Amino acid sequence: MATSSSFSTFSLLSQRTSPRLPTITCSLSPLPSVSSFSQSLLSSQFLSLSQPMNKYNFSKRPNLSSKFNVVASADKKKVLIVNTNSGGHAVIGFYFAKELLASGHEVTVLTVGEEGSDKMKKPPFSRFSELVSAGGKTIWGDPSEVEKVVGGAAFDVVLDNNGKDLDAVKPVIDWAKSANVSQFLFISSAGIYKTSDEVPHVEGDPVKEDAGHVTVEKYIASLSFPSWATFRPQYMTGSGNNKDCEEWFFDRIVRNRPVPIPGSGMQLTSISHVRDLSSMLTLAVEKPDAANGNIFNCVCDRAVTFNGLAKLCAQAAGSELNIVYYDPKEAGVDAKKAFPFRNMHFYAEPRAAKEILGWKSTTNLPEDLKERFAEYVRIGRDKKELKFEVDDKILNSLKVPASV
Repeated sequence: MATSSSFSTFSLLSQRTSPRLPTITCSLSPLPSVSSFSQSLLSSQFLSLSQPMNKYNFSKRPNLSSKFNVVASADKKKVLIVNTNSGGHAVIGFYFAKELLASGHEVTVLTVGEEGSDKMKKPPFSRFSELVSAGGKTIWGDPSEVEKVVGGAAFDVVLDNNGKDLDAVKPVIDWAKSANVSQFLFISSAGIYKTSDEVPHVEGDPVKEDAGHVTVEKYIASLSFPSWATFRPQYMTGSGNNKDCEEWFFDRIVRNRPVPIPGSGMQLTSISHVRDLSSMLTLAVEKPDAANGNIFNCVCDRAVTFNGLAKLCAQAAGSELNIVYYDPKEAGVDAKKAFPFRNMHFYAEPRAAKEILGWKSTTNLPEDLKERFAEYVRIGRDKKELKFEVDDKILNSLKVPASV
């Protein structure tokens, strides 16, 4: 197959237009472009406090027609972060804690499991000393016994960054409600959106009703916390992330191997630096009235093609790039195991956070990937012996050599 290394940039014009909202054309910074896409940007209007966006409604899109003035709370809060001990989401709690501490809030991070476990030897857990040095508290235990684990301590805000279903999150929610916690936040997932021909996903798009995260979101909404909000992240990058994303590309690029991409490589996805996610969460803590009752897509405001991500990873590594394209069915492989992203357009827009919280994205993939590659080399992964059985099966089906 022919090789490619195109980073697709695009102009956004929407099919989601409304007679109330003007359509705004947004041209992104010019880079070598192979296609264009469109979406709408919202007018700079805000929601009425008396009608919180999407409150108790998980299928209809919000009406962003009325206004209010958002004033950040100057109060310093006591925040409990219930943090997962595995997967990419753990880094969200770490960055959120760091940002809260830098803003003067009191933070306790309750991590699932035991402090002495092997998982705690990996980032971001191996960097928890940074939280302690900044004045934070780190504890370990079972979230189902949260009251016992925190020793009866009182908190203003609780974030659950652990559970994926109601069985896991309900004990934390119920305890927070009984303890008169003022604000409950939940890390959900953009993966709960139903597949649609219309992208990107915006808050209020139809979701998979049988998804565990959806059940949790509805339960939180039913309890009438003084303030609550849920956040739907997608793929993320950033120092301390322990789930392969850009590393998948680095693994092949530094070893002069072809990068096998399913389909055309023009599929769009969203990769956000975790600092964007933490800044959005921090704004919700500091603007509890504005955040109340809302669902936020916890993502940056730009999308990237698979081809574009591969090219940017190669640029960060200072290496040549050789992309080969394949059809998973013809190659006889499971696309979910062969590639780290969904083999389709899959990205969301942070519309609500911009309009309601006044949030701004700072993700800059060309620079952020340089940071990640430096860390990749620092930990010695570029020299690690790796196996590429699935890749080899794909390359064999294409009659492409495994090394350049």
